[in-house]
Amino acid sequence: MHMTVRGWMIFLSIVGIIYGALVSLMQKDMKKLVAYSSVSHLGFCTLGIFALTPLGLSGSVLQQINHGISTGALFLIVGILYERRHTREIAEYGGISNVMPVYATITMIMFLSSMGLPLLNGFVGEFTILQGTFMENWRWGAWAVPGVVLAAAYLLWLYQRVFFGTVTNPKNEKLHDLTPREVATFVPLLIMAFWIGLYPKPFFQILEQPVNHTIAIVRPDYPQPAVNAAAQRATLVAPGAALPSTTNPPTAAAASGKGTN
Repeated sequence: MHMTVRGWMIFLSIVGIIYGALVSLMQKDMKKLVAYSSVSHLGFCTLGIFALTPLGLSGSVLQQINHGISTGALFLIVGILYERRHTREIAEYGGISNVMPVYATITMIMFLSSMGLPLLNGFVGEFTILQGTFMENWRWGAWAVPGVVLAAAYLLWLYQRVFFGTVTNPKNEKLHDLTPREVATFVPLLIMAFWIGLYPKPFFQILEQPVNHTIAIVRPDYPQPAVNAAAQRATLVAPGAALPSTTNPPTAAAASGKGTN
């Protein structure tokens, strides 16, 4: 890959991370806030791709899965509240945790997942991307780190304004909490968030071979992990074929000696 193209893509990724987070901080509409947070999160994904390291690529693919889990849940959270009140304005809410405790608990878990709290899926993806980026160029990683801080800022501030305090709007006093069907909708997302956060090893094992293959094609000069010699030989031999003998073949003299006896 041409270094100029790569440099521009890294630059645009960092701009997307910071710009998306700052715009999210200024939003008064919950859905727009979640939408601009997606711009910031996907900036991390492209940063990991164009860092062109095994850790960066693996983290990027995993973070795209995490984005589908966390951001999908956030849009669902906003939609549930909109269905009950028909407004997405943050100023219309306050103290929602008093009337919808189950909803508030699930929202907090998915907010923490989106901002990258350890033990949840977002942390694994973002940390792996940043680790791979720092290994390639510490300046790229340093410019991307504020995006993690800003994500915590706009999500926690949103949660404070919507869920904490007393119910200030009379229209919110009789809101119904989540139904069993709505809870069941969140269960798979919660399971995936904790699974990836607590035990991401199976995902990295699946990604290891294609990621190393991609790096070998795009960056032939990048040092590849050592491969077991026996396994490498086995892949070169057709199935069912015997490996060639490593012992020295009998010499012609020895063969003629046997013939004269």
